[in-house]
Amino acid sequence: MDIDYKYNFEQLNDNISYRSGADPVIINHKVGGKNEYFLFVTISGGYWHSKDMIHWKYLTANRWPFEDMCAPAAVSVRDTLFLFQSTFESRPILYSVAPEKGIWEFYNRWTPRLPKDIGPWDPALFHDADTDKWYMYWGSSNVYPIFGSELDYSKRLAFKGQYKAMFWLNQYEHGWERFGPNHSDPFKPFTEGAWMTKHKGKYYLQYGAPGTEYNVYANGTYVSDDPLGPFTYANYNPVSYRPGGFATGAGHGNTFQDNYGNYWNTGTSWIGLNWGMERRIVMYPAGFDKDGQMFANTRFGDFPHKMTTKTWQGKGDELFTGWMLLSYKKPVTASSTLDTMAAAKITDENPRTFWAAKQNKPGETLTIDLQTEQEVKAVQINYTDYKSDIFDNDPARVYTQFKISTSKDGKKWDLASDLTQEPKRDRPCAYIELAQPVRARYVRYEHIHVASPNLAISEFRVFGNGFGKVPPTPKNFTAIRQKDTRNADLKWEKIPGVIGYNVLWGIAPDKLYQTYQFWNDDPNTFELRALNVGVPYYFAIEAFNENGVSAMSEVVWVK
Repeated sequence: MDIDYKYNFEQLNDNISYRSGADPVIINHKVGGKNEYFLFVTISGGYWHSKDMIHWKYLTANRWPFEDMCAPAAVSVRDTLFLFQSTFESRPILYSVAPEKGIWEFYNRWTPRLPKDIGPWDPALFHDADTDKWYMYWGSSNVYPIFGSELDYSKRLAFKGQYKAMFWLNQYEHGWERFGPNHSDPFKPFTEGAWMTKHKGKYYLQYGAPGTEYNVYANGTYVSDDPLGPFTYANYNPVSYRPGGFATGAGHGNTFQDNYGNYWNTGTSWIGLNWGMERRIVMYPAGFDKDGQMFANTRFGDFPHKMTTKTWQGKGDELFTGWMLLSYKKPVTASSTLDTMAAAKITDENPRTFWAAKQNKPGETLTIDLQTEQEVKAVQINYTDYKSDIFDNDPARVYTQFKISTSKDGKKWDLASDLTQEPKRDRPCAYIELAQPVRARYVRYEHIHVASPNLAISEFRVFGNGFGKVPPTPKNFTAIRQKDTRNADLKWEKIPGVIGYNVLWGIAPDKLYQTYQFWNDDPNTFELRALNVGVPYYFAIEAFNENGVSAMSEVVWVK
C-alpha cells in the first residue's frame, strides 16, 4: 500500500531508523452518512483515513494510549468506532464518534491483568450483529494458542466468564504452519493476529502463521457454528498466501467489506533489511465461494490492480489490470553509485537489495533500458532506509519527491510525472500511474528529495505492456506428493524469454486459490512444503512475460 509509513521507534535504543508498517486493521465505518475507511497499523503514532481506499490521510489523535499501539484491534458498531491495543497489562478501550477528526475518549479503563504471557496481545474485537454479543480473540506465541472470550457490554466490555483456548498450531499436519523460509526451519512456529468474520451464519476465526519475518507468512482460518467454538480446521488453508514475487508474506491482517459488499484481506509483507521486523502493508481481494470456502486472491498481487466501483464476480481476477512487469532484470545506469550498491539491484525484484547514490542530492538519476519499445503505464519507487538517522517523522523534512521521464531513443526525454507539483508527503513505496500510456524504451528516475542521509532505492518497477505475443502454456508440468505428504515436488519445462510462472493449486479444479510466483531464472524444480496432510490437491501452471499471461495448463490431480 502506498501510504506514508512512519519511522519506527521500536529500535530507537539500538539506533536503527527505518519506516515500517505491520499488523493492519482496516475498518469500514460510517462518517456523516457515508461509509469510509480507517487503517490502524503497529507503532505509527496515529492512523489513516480514506474515502476510497486509494488516497489515505494520516491522522493523529487528541487522546492516544500511554505508549504507541502494537497490533491494534478495532471494530465499528453502529455510530461508534472502538479501538484497543495489544497489552500484557491493564489498558483502556478507546471509542470515537468522530474518528475522521482524531477525537477519541476512554470507553473503559479495562481489563484486570491476565496471567503472565497470556495477553491479550494481538487482540481482535468482534461484535455479533445478529445476537448483539461482544467477543475478544487474541494470541501471539509459539507456546500458547489463540484465545477467546465473551465480553460483557453491561460492564463496559469486561471479560464475561473465563477465557478459553480456541486452537493451537499443528505443523505436523499443516505444512504451511512450519517455520522458516519456505517452511524449512524445525523451530516451533508462531501463531498471532486473530480476526473474526461471520459469513452466512458461520464464524471464521482467522490467524497468522508461522512467523512475520519470512516469505511464507500467511493467514489461515478455523470455522465454527458458534463464536467460541468448537472450531474446525479449514482443510483449504492457508487462506491468504504469497510466498513468491516482490512483496512476499501476507499474514496478520484483517478481513473487511468495502462499500460494494466485496471482501478484502489485509496482511503484513516482509522487508527485513534494517531489522527482522521491518515490514509493509498488503491488501488482496478476498471472499467466500459458493461452498463457504474462504479465499484471498494473491495472483499478481504486487502488480497494478484496479480499485473496484462495483461488486466483483468470482475471486476478483477482474481487478488485475493486465499491466505486466517490464523492468525485471533490465539494464540500468546510474548517475553515481556508493560502494558496491550497484544500480542493477533496482530491477531484481528483491526488496532486501538496493542501489545507493554517492550523495543524496537533487539530480541523481537511474535509467532503465527496457531493451525494446514498450507501452509504459505505471511505475513504483521503493526507497530503502540505508543508515537512516530519522526518528521524529517531521513532515517538514520527511517527504519524498522525484520526477519520471521517458524516452524512445535515450536522447529526447519527455516528463511523465513530477511529484514536486504535488503537496509534500512521504511515499516510501510510491506508486505512480501515468496520465496517459507512453511508448518508450527508456524510463528515468530523477531524484529531488528524501529525508534520509543516503539516497537508496531497492526497486524501480515499471509496468505496462509490450507489443509482442503472450507466452505459450508451459509444458510437462508435474506435481508429485512426497512420502511426507505436507510436501510436493513441482517441475516444469522452461520457456525461453518469459519473465516467470505462477503455480496455482487448491482442493478442487475450480478452487485453485493458491499462487506461488517464480522467475524464469529460478530453477524449474521446487519443493512445495505448504500442504495439509490427508487433503488431495489440484495443480496447474501459467507463464507470463511483458505482453501478458499464457493459458493455464491442464490441471494435475495429486492424491
